[in-house]
Parts: sequence; structure tokens; C-alpha cells
Amino acid sequence: MGTNKNEPCLPQNDRSTHVAAGHWVLARAGKRVLRPGGLKLTNRLLVAADLSGKKVLEFAPGLGRTAMLMLEQGIASYTGVDQDPDAVARVQAVVGPRGTVVNANAQDTGLESESVQVVVGEAMLTMQGDKGKRGIIAEAFRLLKPGGCYAIHELGLTPDSIDAALADQLRQRLARTIRVNARPLTCSEWCGLLEQAGFCIEWVGYEPMALLSPRRNLADEGIVGVARIMRNVARDKELRRRILDMRATFNEYRDSLTGIAIVARKPAANLEAKES
Repeated sequence: MGTNKNEPCLPQNDRSTHVAAGHWVLARAGKRVLRPGGLKLTNRLLVAADLSGKKVLEFAPGLGRTAMLMLEQGIASYTGVDQDPDAVARVQAVVGPRGTVVNANAQDTGLESESVQVVVGEAMLTMQGDKGKRGIIAEAFRLLKPGGCYAIHELGLTPDSIDAALADQLRQRLARTIRVNARPLTCSEWCGLLEQAGFCIEWVGYEPMALLSPRRNLADEGIVGVARIMRNVARDKELRRRILDMRATFNEYRDSLTGIAIVARKPAANLEAKES
């Protein structure tokens, strides 16, 4: 907003800006933080997940920005999983000898069960249909040791009582605008999916969905980053049209969209034994 089947793809020079997915367009413009709740919500999520000394796995690490943040928090090990070979190479270059990035599908990584203590995924479940969401969540549960946590940062609908017709209209408009069948959910729907997979909800955080606001971009990208984005957008008419179209959609539905982050815990072994 990583790649997987139906997940966002990273920039490729042979993709037309006119038909490319929105996250790809933003990355081509030079945007490095592609998260609904921005860098602030990512940092809050990582603090809530308590990463220090933990074995961490990240689904669809994208440009490697979150991977670097996690490495700075003294994690025991880092593994990234991405289906796009270009993304694998890019993130491996970012993490260097401090981590490993493998080319695999997030729904079926082929990695050892109960091998990590934290699984992180950002802006990738939103891009999946219901079956894809459930498949990725189930894989996260399988990979986690008992007592481990799954930390996600996604696009949410608000409030929980949002009118169903408005939610459908919003999803359809997003699909047309960003060229991806994005399916954001309400907080109760996100939590329900995680709980159905066996997780216990431990923490929920929110930040405004202000991906294209000047203030958010200054906070996320810095002055140099904002200057880079403005320069790229000014030079490319189609890039500018797509970004303005996305910004208009986000502004129109800003009261119904939010960045949401959740830390969900896999029950510890002793609790599972008692319940059985």
C-alpha cells in the first residue's frame, strides 16, 4: 500500500501509470511510506508488539522501510516473505546480513511451523478477498510459536456501524480509483477474522487515513522526500492525474476511512492444554 497473489506489486518500469495499482503509482512518484495510518501508526504497532529479542517474520515487506525499523529495535532475527522476486532482492539489499528474505506466497510460505515469535503484515490483507485474508491469517497462526503475536496495519472502515450501502459504495470507488479490489473492514470485522483463526485481540490502534495529505507526507517522508515527490509529480502528467484522483477519493470518504493496527496473540501452550 509487498506482494503476493493479488497483493500490491512494487514499481516496474514496464507498467503503464494509467492502469497501474495505486500503491505502484505512489511508489513511482517517490513515496516510501505506503501505510494507511502512516509511519506514526507503524511505530505504535511495533511498540505494542514488543519486538526486542524476538524472531520476527514480515509478510510482503515492500520497500523494506518497516524491516529497517524492526532491525533497529534489537530483534533476534528477521525473515521477509514476498512473492515478487524484485521485492525480495530489494529488501534483502536493505537488511543485508542481518536478515533473510524468501520468495514465497504469504498463504503458503513453506516455512517451519511455530518458528517465529512475531509476524508483521502491513497494507496487504486489505488487498485480499475474504478467502485470501483467511488464508494469510491462518498461515500467520501456523508460523507463530504459542504465545506469539500477529501485528497488522491495514485500511479500516469507520464507525463499526457504517451503513452497508455506504461501505459497498466506498469499496467500489476505491477499486476504480486505485485499480485494486481493496476490501477494507470495520474494526469488529478485522478482529472477528483474527479471532475466528484462533487469535486473541490484545491491542488496537488508529490514526487518520491521510496518505496524501501534506502534513502526513511531511511527517512520513521528510522535506527531501516531499520535494522528490513534488518534482516527480510535476514532470509526469499521468502520474499527477492518478494521484489527484486518489486524493479526491480519500478526501471524499475521509470520515469513513481510518488506518487501523491490531496486535493479536496466539494462545500460549498451557492455555491450549487447559482448554483441551
